Amino acid sequence: MQEALLSVGIDIGTTTTQLVISRLTLENRANPFSVPQISIAQREVLYRSGIHFTPLRSDTAIHAEGVREIVEEEYRRSGFQKGQIDTGAVIITGETARKENAKEVLNALSAYAGDFVVATAGPDLESILAARGAGADRCAREKHAAVLHFDIGGGTSNLAYFTPEGELAATGCLDVGGRLIKIADRQITYVSKALHRLADAGGPPPPGLGQTASPDLLSPVIDALVQALEQAAGLRPGRDRLDALITAGTKWTPPPGPLICSFSGGVADCMGAAPADPFLYGDLGVLLGQAIRAGFQGVDTRLGDETIRATVVGAGSHATDLSGATVFYRGISFPLKNLPVLKLTQAEEAGDAAQLAGAISSKLCWFAGGDGLTQLALALRGIHNPTYHRVQEVAQGVRQGLQPLLEAGFFPVLVLESDMAKVLGQALAPQIPGPLLCLDGIHLDSGDYLDVGAPVANGAVVPVVMKTLVFHS
Repeated sequence: MQEALLSVGIDIGTTTTQLVISRLTLENRANPFSVPQISIAQREVLYRSGIHFTPLRSDTAIHAEGVREIVEEEYRRSGFQKGQIDTGAVIITGETARKENAKEVLNALSAYAGDFVVATAGPDLESILAARGAGADRCAREKHAAVLHFDIGGGTSNLAYFTPEGELAATGCLDVGGRLIKIADRQITYVSKALHRLADAGGPPPPGLGQTASPDLLSPVIDALVQALEQAAGLRPGRDRLDALITAGTKWTPPPGPLICSFSGGVADCMGAAPADPFLYGDLGVLLGQAIRAGFQGVDTRLGDETIRATVVGAGSHATDLSGATVFYRGISFPLKNLPVLKLTQAEEAGDAAQLAGAISSKLCWFAGGDGLTQLALALRGIHNPTYHRVQEVAQGVRQGLQPLLEAGFFPVLVLESDMAKVLGQALAPQIPGPLLCLDGIHLDSGDYLDVGAPVANGAVVPVVMKTLVFHS
């Protein structure tokens, strides 16, 4: 049995805003006597908007009404009505997510967002979304090789490192992007504070406002930006450029080689054939893309399946499933909507209580927006036939790792692949007061979102909706 959904993706980034409408054909691939297993059988992009510069009122404020007008006009051009759209995602990313009025923008788009995934994605979450959109995780699995993905936009470069098993092991963010310098009529009109920070750390001095832009004038700064990326990948010794441009709160250790370097973002589009005018886009993008290509020569590189549209292009397959082999819930006000998913690597999950706690707490920052931590779902593989000692060890590690979340007023939501939710919930219950939810039989990845409905069948099963942001070229 197949079902078609219309899906919209709206991406509001540091530099550009865009919209894509897709048709997703869903298919139940389970046999008639099993729990439904809904997957996407076909994806078809029906409409791609133009790529608009994100309207700003100032360097620190998004023009919310301007964004709404872009979305409204693109709906009109597409020929689709708001009421026809079944699902989707609105994602605010990059430096735009840091702007002081991101919430105002989401409110302005409320008429177009419906019951969609809506996220103000900090750099860590954006790293995950962009890397998955570009196919970096799939590349790692198919080639059995470690992959370091760079999503290079206007203001930042988001990094995501995948193990040869396709597991996300680390994320990072650097102030490296195409619009760190803006240019109009060959005159420099804006210079990012990041470049002054780079100069203070021994890097080249940035050009001044009003200077005439030329490749020779900008070459020292561009070379330093590329060197930061090379140091992040472990391809250049030292950390001077890397440390000067790493964003506040970001920790990054260059991964061990060998690895494949993957690229997406607007700057990645400039790594191929360059336009005749290096300042065609009014910034460093073209020159930076060419410099990255030259700097990474001799390295195994790939362009993502998506480049400028990697973060969100299409959106939101809703795959409904049931959790009920074993479940544990206490004090939950159902339904729960749009919980971002945090998943540990297999190696992290296998650690003792202290190691498990450390892995969880270190990754909670992935989901800390401008107002701090948010409610999320912790996804674990779990263990078949676990011992009593191991269940207690996992419970202790989870409780300690989630302590910052609990202190922020949220409650634990655990989703396991193995059938151990009930016993883990029972082990956690004495340690954690208040609401607690443990589900099993569900496979999720970091970057997914989860809806949880009220229990059915006399409380024996819990319906869930797994929302995977859909990326498609």
